[in-house]
Amino acid sequence: MMNEQEQMQQEFYPMPRIGDQAPDFSAMTTKGPIKFSEFAKDKWVVLFSHPADFTPVCTTEMSGFALRKKEFTQLNAELLGLSIDSIHAHLGWVANVKEKTGVYFDFPIIADLDMKVSKLYGMLQPNESETAAVRAVFFIDPAKKIRLIMYYPLNVGRNMDEILRVLKALQTSDKFKVALPLDWKPGEKVILPPPKTLEEMDARNKETGIERIDFYLSKKELKV
Repeated sequence: MMNEQEQMQQEFYPMPRIGDQAPDFSAMTTKGPIKFSEFAKDKWVVLFSHPADFTPVCTTEMSGFALRKKEFTQLNAELLGLSIDSIHAHLGWVANVKEKTGVYFDFPIIADLDMKVSKLYGMLQPNESETAAVRAVFFIDPAKKIRLIMYYPLNVGRNMDEILRVLKALQTSDKFKVALPLDWKPGEKVILPPPKTLEEMDARNKETGIERIDFYLSKKELKV
């Protein structure tokens, strides 16, 4: 039997999993109202939360997303930010950062004052904070399925190179039906699916143009 605290946590702090359909919601953003299931159709979505507006680490992160927005656009991905602040706080922060640094947050930021979206996506983690979203990143494919999740605590900023790297990795894996090894970057060799039968193993051993470490581990360069 769950105690009352465990029941409340299960009700209010669900944790979406890789492979789940992204929970749908409607929300007001700095670009106007959206319904998530209709947002960015036929595109990837990088949904990311930050703890609060007008805070130092969050300002560096949001600026990082803004400065590299073109790279996400080239990867057919839309950015969607979130924090538990009002739309007025969001607009004031966007204007303040643009005035002070010249960086413009030209992507929608969800005003999640009622914490509805934060709760849907497990962004509220009580042992870290019950009123501020942790630094979560959800990679959601065009079918609105969750493909990869990152969680960071409030006091550690994310790595923009890694966020872009894993987006490219997911898209590469989907397109070529391959796996990606440790530290993979675009242009490096990929891992072929291991053989599942003796016949496939014999064919793999005879295959040319690949780096065959063993029958279960073979790499090749992609021709793109």
